[in-house]
Amino acid sequence: MLFVDRRDGMNYAPQGKPKPVCGPGEFPIAAVRLDHGHIYGMCNGLTEAGATIKWVYDPDEAKVAAFRRVYPGVQVARSEDEVLADADVRLVASAAVPSERANLGMRVMAAGKDYFTDKGPFTTLSQLEQVKEMVARTGRKYAVYYSERLHVESAVFAGQLIADGAIGRVVQVMGIGPHRLNAKTRPDWFFRLADYGGILCDIGSHQVEQFLYYTGAKDAQVQASKVGYHLAQYPELETFGDATLIADNGASGYFRVDWFTPDGLGTWGDGRTFILGTDGYIELRKYIDIANHPGGDHVYLVNSDGEQHLAVQGQVGFPYFGELIRDCIDRTEKAMTQAHTFKAAELCLIAQREAVRL
Repeated sequence: MLFVDRRDGMNYAPQGKPKPVCGPGEFPIAAVRLDHGHIYGMCNGLTEAGATIKWVYDPDEAKVAAFRRVYPGVQVARSEDEVLADADVRLVASAAVPSERANLGMRVMAAGKDYFTDKGPFTTLSQLEQVKEMVARTGRKYAVYYSERLHVESAVFAGQLIADGAIGRVVQVMGIGPHRLNAKTRPDWFFRLADYGGILCDIGSHQVEQFLYYTGAKDAQVQASKVGYHLAQYPELETFGDATLIADNGASGYFRVDWFTPDGLGTWGDGRTFILGTDGYIELRKYIDIANHPGGDHVYLVNSDGEQHLAVQGQVGFPYFGELIRDCIDRTEKAMTQAHTFKAAELCLIAQREAVRL
């Protein structure tokens, strides 16, 4: 099994307990383009839910060899076309360079397969519009790995608490998503603005998706946003960003993302989410509860019943992946609607485009 490096966000690949939703061999998938380490988290979640990885392809043989050490027995494709020509493959998972994710997804959908991409799914609004047209034309799925909610048990549990009415109607969501830079381990494309798209449409995409999900909003407006550059040796790397949003149901949101996690922190980033409701509030300390409780997935809940600290690591699981597999098989939308997927992407792209440059 893959080692989960808590100090390295690029290669952080959570593991859960196997909970298959389909029979052996019923849902063959392929992993194509391994540019970001999130491909391992994506494949972990899918295989634990019953998927079988049939193919792997990347032009970099070293990446393929590393992948096969984690998933032995996977066939190595000679080209992307070899994967797309295989009628057995139901879904292609990919963590390509962000600027290339949309075009790859359109090729996958044109080949009659569903597509599961790492976040951020787009770097331009024109890519989003082209993919929307392809989804409408083919009926295929363009799913996105918004991992900071989908692959974090405390975040999953918060959604369950809200659905159960634990804090009433959600009126505001605040999120912070600091990340450790680990610059020496990053590929060249990571530092090129045209390739990664900007901090708000990259790591900010997690925050926008959570805001929509926890508030139950279908749409929102970006009220304000800004980004900053702070490292002379990486002039195109946006190291700070934030945004304020107003949802169509009256809820408000604010998030901040950055690349300033200090080396002394025991994990790659002190991600937190604060959810205010009419009858209480929730704080998530996702990856670490600094200088307090060990490990991650700490949920703090305050409502009329009192104050609670709930440690949920290993208790909740990751239902998204099984739901995605069943959605692909049954042509349903239980894991995440396509409209929600696209709206989260659209809002972070707008926030990026309209941001004040510090």
